[in-house]
Amino acid sequence: MRTTVLAAALALLVAAPLHAAQPTRIPDAALKQAATLRDAVLKDDTAWKVTESLTTEVGPRPGGSEADARAVEWAKAKFKALGYDKVWTEPVTFPKWVRHSESVQVLGAHAQPLRVAALGGSVGGTVEGEVVRFPDLAALEAAPDGSLAGKIVFVDYHMQARRDGSDYGNSGRVRWGGPSLAIHKGAVGFLMRSAGTDTSRAPHTGGTRYEDGLKPIPAAALSTIDAEQLARLVALGPIRVKLALDCGWDGEYTSQNVIGEITGSKRPQEVVLIGGHLDSWDYGTGAIDDAAGVAITMAAGALIKPLKPARSIRVVAFANEEQGLWGGRAYADKHAGDVANHVMSVESDFGAGHIYGFDSSARDLQPAALAQIQQVLAPLGIEWMPGKGEPESDIGPLTQRGMAWAWLGHDGTHYFDLHHNAEDTLDKIDPKDLAQNTAAYAVFTWLAAQAEGGFGSAPKAAE
Repeated sequence: MRTTVLAAALALLVAAPLHAAQPTRIPDAALKQAATLRDAVLKDDTAWKVTESLTTEVGPRPGGSEADARAVEWAKAKFKALGYDKVWTEPVTFPKWVRHSESVQVLGAHAQPLRVAALGGSVGGTVEGEVVRFPDLAALEAAPDGSLAGKIVFVDYHMQARRDGSDYGNSGRVRWGGPSLAIHKGAVGFLMRSAGTDTSRAPHTGGTRYEDGLKPIPAAALSTIDAEQLARLVALGPIRVKLALDCGWDGEYTSQNVIGEITGSKRPQEVVLIGGHLDSWDYGTGAIDDAAGVAITMAAGALIKPLKPARSIRVVAFANEEQGLWGGRAYADKHAGDVANHVMSVESDFGAGHIYGFDSSARDLQPAALAQIQQVLAPLGIEWMPGKGEPESDIGPLTQRGMAWAWLGHDGTHYFDLHHNAEDTLDKIDPKDLAQNTAAYAVFTWLAAQAEGGFGSAPKAAE
């Protein structure tokens, strides 16, 4: 393994651009401490206890809900209990969307109920119409504008399970763009096969939006089994359904980004930023999305504290990611003038599956330092995968303004079996994988904090 790591380091050095910045290095003592930290965290259950606490004591916590407020109080108390030096909140204001009920009823000779979830951001209302099935978004795009007047669109895209979750881009586009496209075609309602890879009757929710100037229509996702049922019914001949959603916008709400910080012993003004999002959708208890991410990063910071990191470790439990990155965007707006001091960032928002890959925006700028980090990550089964990763959701807005980032890639093969549905519960998390995740985040964060030199963070105009 060591030979492989050194070879990778050499390859990185050869690939480094001639105009690279002053080389960043990590002291040998920090590398030795990182190996000890890694092995200790693998035996530690702090992250499991934090995940259990959030999912049990708060449960589902949609942005703007009563549970959102309880989650904020929970996070403040948990940071303090874990020994963080500073704990504070920063306000995040957003429009509040609420769900009351939803149903789909097949009408006529084959009358039967189907299981459905209103998409977050959908308008309420009751509509009836003949169902027109499309296998994907491209097929709906090809329909002439106005050709589906009075109809209910059904996009039956089958999402594929992949380790990197990359097919979510296709299924997610159906959810985000499908309702507006259906409106352009004249439809009165929108249904889609859930953006999920499971075979179950648990529909997946998730956010949608409407183009400005369009009159919104009710939009919902069928469980994968019910989508298949509807496809069979449509194949028999014309099918009418009644879609009834009681949901919609209900004013504004102010939640909080909750922040815990371990103060740096030598360069406290410089920050390594880690975190996850505190909110969840309302069906499950938000275990993989994203109680695990909050727990992994809270635990990592707490377990690093006794080592007295040189830079400050800042852990953010971001508000309302699910309905539009509200917490991440608020953090970026507030801290845009301090990008250079955000030396490195990494977020956990892709479940708690085994971490298999490592990448960073500093791959070309600081290859030697990243090779040093990879040397300590390798025993966890993590490979250096340059060009394969990207920043997770909430840190994205500040990385667009110049903050350096890293990617610790979770195995997402089964992530979308649970994503945004009622099955996202604590029992789906493997404690050994969660410990491996926490060890990876702790090692990376510690080494980034101890690095002598930076990773390329510098202000730039937002993209």
